[in-house]
Amino acid sequence: EHCYHRTTRDTGHYREKNPGWQSEDLGSSPSCHTPTSHVTCIPCNRSLNFSSPEKKPHQNPIVSKYVETQLQDFAKRMHQRTAHYKKKLEEGDLSSPEASPKLYCDMLCCKFSKVPLKEHLKEMKLPASIDSQTDVSYFLWLLLVTIAYNWNCWFIPIRLAFPYQTPNNMRYWIVTDIICDIIYLSDMLIIQPRLAFLKGGDKIVKPREMKEHYRISAKFKLDLISIIPFDALYFIFGFNPVFRTNRTLKYTTFFEFNDRLESRMDKAYIYRIIRTTGYLLFVLHINACIYYWASDYEGISSSKWVYDGKGNSYLRCYYWAVRTLITIGGLPEPQNTFEIIFQLLNFFSGVFVFSSLIGQMRDIIGAATANQNHFRACMDNAISYMNMYSIPKIVQNRVRTWYEYTWASQRILDESEFLEHLPIKMQLAIAIDMNFHIVTKIDLFKGCDIQMIYDMLLKLKSCVYLPGDFVCKKGEIGREMYIIKQGEVQVLGGPDGDKVLVTLKAGAVFGEISLLARGGGNRRTANVVAHGFANLFILDKKTLSEILVHYPDSEKLLMQKAKSLLKQKAKPAEAPPPVKGFAFLLPSREETPKMLKALLGGSSKTNVARLLRLKKEITEGVEVHENEAVEKQVEEAKDTLGNETEKPIDRLKCKLSPVTDEEPQPIPKAVLPRGNATESLLITMTPSSNAEEEILTFEIKEKAQ
Repeated sequence: EHCYHRTTRDTGHYREKNPGWQSEDLGSSPSCHTPTSHVTCIPCNRSLNFSSPEKKPHQNPIVSKYVETQLQDFAKRMHQRTAHYKKKLEEGDLSSPEASPKLYCDMLCCKFSKVPLKEHLKEMKLPASIDSQTDVSYFLWLLLVTIAYNWNCWFIPIRLAFPYQTPNNMRYWIVTDIICDIIYLSDMLIIQPRLAFLKGGDKIVKPREMKEHYRISAKFKLDLISIIPFDALYFIFGFNPVFRTNRTLKYTTFFEFNDRLESRMDKAYIYRIIRTTGYLLFVLHINACIYYWASDYEGISSSKWVYDGKGNSYLRCYYWAVRTLITIGGLPEPQNTFEIIFQLLNFFSGVFVFSSLIGQMRDIIGAATANQNHFRACMDNAISYMNMYSIPKIVQNRVRTWYEYTWASQRILDESEFLEHLPIKMQLAIAIDMNFHIVTKIDLFKGCDIQMIYDMLLKLKSCVYLPGDFVCKKGEIGREMYIIKQGEVQVLGGPDGDKVLVTLKAGAVFGEISLLARGGGNRRTANVVAHGFANLFILDKKTLSEILVHYPDSEKLLMQKAKSLLKQKAKPAEAPPPVKGFAFLLPSREETPKMLKALLGGSSKTNVARLLRLKKEITEGVEVHENEAVEKQVEEAKDTLGNETEKPIDRLKCKLSPVTDEEPQPIPKAVLPRGNATESLLITMTPSSNAEEEILTFEIKEKAQ
């Protein structure tokens, strides 16, 4: 790799460490009289070695060719630049129309570029339109204008009445006034003409219409009067702050800032109290300034009523203003007519101002505590009602606990009370932000129409349960579904109904079977008790039916899920009856398939039962050790059955014992008869012409000896 920069004679980026470096020709590429020349690149601090091609051939001709092309291009540009500056020097013009060139190092190891000033200005460019309701930057600008406005309102009266503006500190007052005037001008010429406005419900953002709207407004007229430079009269009448009183006319911006700040604060009543207190302090401030002016007019310490000139003049006058406006009393009596009239006006204005501010403060505090007063009134009415009907104390205590917990948790008794005043779209937006993430986790509503879920969110009702409250009891008719918003509930079961089967937490749902059962009358299968304080959402069956009328696809999906849930939660089948007699020796036979039953012409249960009864008859009454009698009975049975092989068995004439539900008597242990070893018995069943009957055939065959 090779680094190439302008030579030392041009920029000083190279230091020659070998006398073989050819620096006389700016356009020539580096070459060496000695085998190796060593050059250091200052920006990247690289040490470069240029080897002589005679001594060391290039290992990579492609890279060398690329480097040679770049060096030739660099030399060509340097020739052009040198010729350009040489011409400029000959003409005596040292200015260069070119921008400062960028410095490069080989393989982009170093790159320096300077961003033009125009790009910075483009980034700082104000938008074409400003939304006064949502733009945070505009709110901060209003704060700056409000600070300038308050500076003028508070300090112009002080500078007029008190001797605080002197030739020694005049420059500080003037600099501050100029800064405030610049803020006023910027607001009137740059910010206000860019404010978007509403016209017929449409938001207007066109620059020409925004400027025209501001120009014809009363705010523009007040801003224009407030910025008129009456300060120029300083050169005629001296530095008198009275010429700046027109700056106090920019009060529209101050009240606009108050409105924006109240809308952004969580507890706006705190700022309202501070603002009202500020109004009172400002009125006392103006009264203190007027009192000092009156004392100066009468003469400082000329009587007991005026300011005596001791201590801090502003604090002494402010103390007098507070005692006068609030009518505390204990002030020195006025001596002449001017003092009496001044004192009377102070008393009248004090009563009016003070009463107005007290009334405003009462309204602010009343609005801040309106919800709490409503809560207290509801609680007092409920307690009075329970006392009137002699409700037990334990119930009254639970009612009090419910009121107190509801107020402490959500600061309102019923959330729907304040939501009902909002438009439906805003109610939906609030419901989505609060509860949508809970409903979407419920498997029952997965796959349903999203708009159906939105409608359902608007119908959910919140309810608070105290510890130990039964949400639903076993055997009750279910008409609603519950979604746990906060807290836990326990499902109880067991023989005594006090065993905790499962604990459901926030986001769980129960009672959905009752909500979707079409036939009605679905009863609760377990007790559900609140474990601690629990806040649940309730959705009743009637409300869901009204919603599903407009969403048939979602209704079909919910019905399918309801069927699957009913199958899963169905009662288990009853246990089969106990096996009696010798039936436990034979394995239970699977049910005959329907197709095979159709081929056989009916059910085979009757024939199997007949065969079992026949075997029972054979074994009954036979003694254990009488093998001969048993063999005789078997032979008689064989003869009888052999004669009946060609005719079906008549069920009605069969003399088998009927089957009863009574427990049979225990049968003594019997030994199966053993017949002739040379004979075998074959039993077969064939369907008859009557579909309800089958033919049982017994056949005896002799074995070959």
